[in-house]
Amino acid sequence: MNDFTSQTIIMHLTQQTDYALRVLIYTAINNEGLVNIAEIAKTYDISKSHLMKVVTALVKGGFLHSVRGKGGGLRLGKEPEQIRVGDVVRLTEPMVIAECFGENNECIISPHCRLANILNSGLKLFLMHLDNYTLADLLNAGTQKILYRIDMPIQPE
Repeated sequence: MNDFTSQTIIMHLTQQTDYALRVLIYTAINNEGLVNIAEIAKTYDISKSHLMKVVTALVKGGFLHSVRGKGGGLRLGKEPEQIRVGDVVRLTEPMVIAECFGENNECIISPHCRLANILNSGLKLFLMHLDNYTLADLLNAGTQKILYRIDMPIQPE
């Protein structure tokens, strides 16, 4: 068995998950009012079109609430202590880490393969670990100093 304690382990989550967590952090830090996609995009220097897809998923998932109309925007759909990081990852990640996890599994060894069970148990442990953390755990003074908007929010185009 490998000892990973002295190694840097690299795992890649999708850009959608990265953006979703960043949107939630920004929204939580600026929770005294509504935020909008344009200001989040400018703050992080990322595409508004990508953010729109992410925000749509977060609204559908109940993590954000969207207020329509002039002066509208976004706010958290739940308290930061109620938003588990694992739930956000479940919403935004495909969770098909091998062919045998997908609907179109054509692997000939699937009926007898032990790899699927090993990967599945690892995935479950990973998500259980993330479930120990909430959006509130991601907020800190340093992040707040960077993300807290002092001036008026950027108006959507």
